[in-house]
Amino acid sequence: MKASNSPLQQRFPTRVVPFIHGGFAMDMLLPASAEDLIDEREFDADERLPYWAELWPSAQALARYLLDEPLPSGPTLELGAGVALPSLALRWRGADVLATDYYPDALLFAEANAASLDLTLPTRLVDWRTPPPDLERWPFVIAADVLYERRNVDALAGVLPHVLAPGGEAVIADPGRVYLGDFLELAREAGWTVEQVAERQEESSCVQIWRLRAQ
Repeated sequence: MKASNSPLQQRFPTRVVPFIHGGFAMDMLLPASAEDLIDEREFDADERLPYWAELWPSAQALARYLLDEPLPSGPTLELGAGVALPSLALRWRGADVLATDYYPDALLFAEANAASLDLTLPTRLVDWRTPPPDLERWPFVIAADVLYERRNVDALAGVLPHVLAPGGEAVIADPGRVYLGDFLELAREAGWTVEQVAERQEESSCVQIWRLRAQ
């Protein structure tokens, strides 16, 4: 299904990237260039870069994994969702999902892509460093390629205990970033059960899928 014409296309030059897996097919609406969205003021403030504006191999690999696996038994939270392909894959299957990101525009694109599938996707602006206290705890948390900077290791390790319900699990997709090992070590030290559950070749990336279970 092709992405529908949206008000975003009046604000941004856009492109579409097709994604197909099994019965799920869509053209993901994306900004034409992530580089053109770099804001020097935002970078100077907290080194923020618009990573959300790409459809990364890890997001595609995680979406395929979620399409193939049994549906989560409860609601799902996606951290660092960007344009939210994994959330959309679960929502298409009928799951209850909340997609979160640090960039408001990322969530607007996620919502527009959901609309192209005749779906609604709940979204929320979330900064991992100061997660809102009313975000609650979720039985299933997902994230794709969020460990691209060292500071994200501590942020992800810090936010998971606040958002993951006791006995819940998180599924993290990573293309072998240098900081993945640091994060997994922190998780094990915190008493989490950690296991690699899949590996998928996506474009030129070998994406690892990791499952973490809360104690």
